[in-house]
Amino acid sequence: MIQPKTPTNQSKRTVSIIGTGSYLPERVLTNGEIEKLVETSDEWIVSRTGISERRIAAEGEHTSDLAAKAALSALENAGITAEEIDLILVATVTPDMFFPSTACFVQAKIGAKNAACFDVSAACSGFLYAIEIAQQFITSHTYDTILVIGADKLSSIIDWTDRNTCVLFGDGAGAAVLRHRGGGHGVISTFMASDGGLSDILYIPGGGSRFPITKENADSRLNCIKMNGKETYKQAINSMLDAAHKVLADANLDPEDLACVIPHQANLRIIEAIADRMKLPIERFVVNLDRYGNTSAAAVAIALDEANRTGRMKVGDYVLLVVFGGGLTWASSVIQW
Repeated sequence: MIQPKTPTNQSKRTVSIIGTGSYLPERVLTNGEIEKLVETSDEWIVSRTGISERRIAAEGEHTSDLAAKAALSALENAGITAEEIDLILVATVTPDMFFPSTACFVQAKIGAKNAACFDVSAACSGFLYAIEIAQQFITSHTYDTILVIGADKLSSIIDWTDRNTCVLFGDGAGAAVLRHRGGGHGVISTFMASDGGLSDILYIPGGGSRFPITKENADSRLNCIKMNGKETYKQAINSMLDAAHKVLADANLDPEDLACVIPHQANLRIIEAIADRMKLPIERFVVNLDRYGNTSAAAVAIALDEANRTGRMKVGDYVLLVVFGGGLTWASSVIQW
């Protein structure tokens, strides 16, 4: 009888973010321009969302293009080459196509020939879901270096006649390189949750096997984002607060221990409500939605990169990332920078 190999004694490894990157398309779509598309105003949009403008991908610029540019920026920031990447995870709800995965297209565009590739679908929560997946692969010694990307071209799934949704979203990508690094820094704790019973308050009904692509479905705009704004707002605040408190408790930290909070960039009112209930000054929150709108899986990744490059986080600082998205899904992570 052949005996199985005895596993080697491998200690659990810590996981650190060693580099970040982001990319925003050049085209800026202002509230004034949206006023020409639907019945709305700059004052209405800003007062209810905090958004003044957003970025829109150029014609022929796909999700994989956004992701690849963010990835190259992260690799440069980390000081590594594409050949060192073992795994590419792309969190997105706007893949280039159903298959191959967008991660495979990114692999080809950046030359990461040694990497395995797959996508993660968790809507706006996708980047933190992918961070946790990457952490598990690294702590188990399966892979050493993982590229995590959040990228979405939401302009391709927006109903530009729906004033309740078309004002909210933009295009962009953010990326992070994860690797074990000596010392106590890295991902300390992560929390993830879902509620499929509330999937009908934020979703895209068409395009899949339930409502395949047909002329009738396209004419009915079933391939566009549908959202119950009031219910989404309520669920987002409660879920993100719950996720924040649970991950902080698991990390044995209090809110005041945090150097900064990087929340999902969906609505300024949501961020202000979370800051108020956590009893933290709004200045401790990283906010860029006024310039980019909601970029879904890319939102927290872009904000993380901006915080990194502007010195918002110093070595040893505790950082909270917290997100909410369709599914419903929500997640949080505490990182020691």
